[in-house]
Amino acid sequence: MATPELAARTARTAASAFTGASPSADRARYDRATAGLDGPVAVVDLEAFDANAADLVRRAGGKPVRVASKSVRCRALLERVLATDGFAGVMSFTLAESLWLARQGFTDILLAYPSADRAGFAELTADPALAGAVTVLLDDPAQLDLIDRARTGTAEIRVCLELDTALRLFGGRVRVGARRSPLHAPEDLGAFAELVQRRPGFRVVGLMAYEGHIAGVGDIVPGRPVRSRMIRLMQARARAELAERRAAAVRRLRRVADLEFVNGGGTGSVESTVAERAVTEVAAGSGLYLPQLFDHYRSFRGRPAALFGQPVVRRPGLGVVTVLGGGYPASGAAGPDRSPVPYLPQGLRYDPMEGAGEVQTPLLGAAADDLLIGDRVWFRHAKAGELCERFPELHLIEGDRVVRSVPTYRGEGQTFL
Repeated sequence: MATPELAARTARTAASAFTGASPSADRARYDRATAGLDGPVAVVDLEAFDANAADLVRRAGGKPVRVASKSVRCRALLERVLATDGFAGVMSFTLAESLWLARQGFTDILLAYPSADRAGFAELTADPALAGAVTVLLDDPAQLDLIDRARTGTAEIRVCLELDTALRLFGGRVRVGARRSPLHAPEDLGAFAELVQRRPGFRVVGLMAYEGHIAGVGDIVPGRPVRSRMIRLMQARARAELAERRAAAVRRLRRVADLEFVNGGGTGSVESTVAERAVTEVAAGSGLYLPQLFDHYRSFRGRPAALFGQPVVRRPGLGVVTVLGGGYPASGAAGPDRSPVPYLPQGLRYDPMEGAGEVQTPLLGAAADDLLIGDRVWFRHAKAGELCERFPELHLIEGDRVVRSVPTYRGEGQTFL
């Protein structure tokens, strides 16, 4: 788990490695662009965003990239990336979000998590147009029962099944990977697909298998070469095992269903996922904003595109300033690596006794002495998308000016999770 000192060093490394210009030049651009705005503010650097999108397409090697909406949470930016050649379709995170996006004109929406939203299923089953735009994820017969109890119409439900991707070792006593679908063996998946296909009002159209232990775990741990090596060995074994099992699962499913897509991967595993012949598309979203948890991968380097700026409101003494707010932790196992990273100016770190605070955040370091009341400190969030739950709008920057301000989901009155 990262220490405050390690987080500060990581921020300095990221600043020098990722930005197209120097960190000081980027900071000056962001400050000029937002000079007329009161903080806190959230921005997206469009040059970095577009460059990250192009790099995801390059890494996908000709297979379409389905954009993960939970990592963006801004309708205007979802539209922007879907207008980019190489991107196709949305991977959504709640049924309510899926229906909302469909009503806004989005099509080919894959809901990547099971839902118990009975009102949502009532709406979906009553509207053939919505049902044609949204594919729902299932991995348990009880989910079928819930949908049927909620039915208010006869629209056919498009179904995607999920394959558990976890690596099981020592006879299953050790598990490496997220606890998601109960369907691990290809035969279990095939049996469930047959059950779905026999059920009136449902049709299997796709398979999803998200290898989070590869896509979401960086293989470079700063200052810990042995741990980095262990992660790479684990991931190599997991990739080989999953490729074989995913191919077998696809063969089994194609015996009972006409699959339109086989989805896999995430930002951190694009190359290895698309290398599997059985996979037809890859999902990615975090790589567009490039939050700090995605700094430590050997396979790719991106550019931080989403930042938030907090105003300096106090100068308690030498080597310390206090900014307003900033306590925006990311989801997941609690720890310092889930906190935002002070990014620009370089050389700032949290006070270990206070961390990122709800109303105020003290920051330590020599750079503090050059900051005045009203100046901004720019932060990077730990994870993509979740930053948008804190801000009603994102200011889109080109060069040193804001070219457009667009609402986040929250700014449109949508708080799905």
